[in-house]
Amino acid sequence: MKHQITVSREKRGLGHSDAAPLIKKAARMTLDAEGIREACIINVMLTDDEGIRRVNREFREIDRATDVLSFPFNELVPGEFEASECERDPESGAVLLGDMMISLERCARQGEEFGHGFEREIMYLAVHSVLHLLGYDHVDEGKMKKQMRAREKTIMGDKDE
Repeated sequence: MKHQITVSREKRGLGHSDAAPLIKKAARMTLDAEGIREACIINVMLTDDEGIRRVNREFREIDRATDVLSFPFNELVPGEFEASECERDPESGAVLLGDMMISLERCARQGEEFGHGFEREIMYLAVHSVLHLLGYDHVDEGKMKKQMRAREKTIMGDKDE
C-alpha cells in the first residue's frame, strides 16, 4: 500500500495550483529518507496568513501567522519510527501520522525573500512538517535543532556551504 497524502484548500482563490503535487513529492521523499515502509496517512490543509494565524492562536496561543503548523498523531522518537506504536486508520490499517497546515501566502513571500522561489520553499515546508510528524523538533538551539536541520538538508539535497 502506498502513502496517502491528501491536500485540500481552506479557501478558493489561494493560487499556486502546483502546490499539491510538490507537497506530495516532498512528503514521500521524507518518508523514504526516514526508511518508512509502512503505509502512512497525512492530511495537509493549504490556507493563507489569516487562516494559519487563527489556528496558531487557537491551538498554540500564539496570535500571529506562521508558515507551517504540524499536528502529529503519535509521540515518536526522531529516526526511530515504530509503526506498532502508532495510531492506525481502522479501514486501511495505514499509520495515521498527522495533519499539516501551510500558508501559501507566507510560503510565496519566503520563497522570494530567500531567493529560491515558491517551489523549493513549499517542498522545504512539507519536509520540515513531515519531520515534525515523525518526532523531530527544534524547540531549543541545541542538539534537537541540529538533528532536524541535518535531516532537512539531506532530504532536500542541500550541499554544505
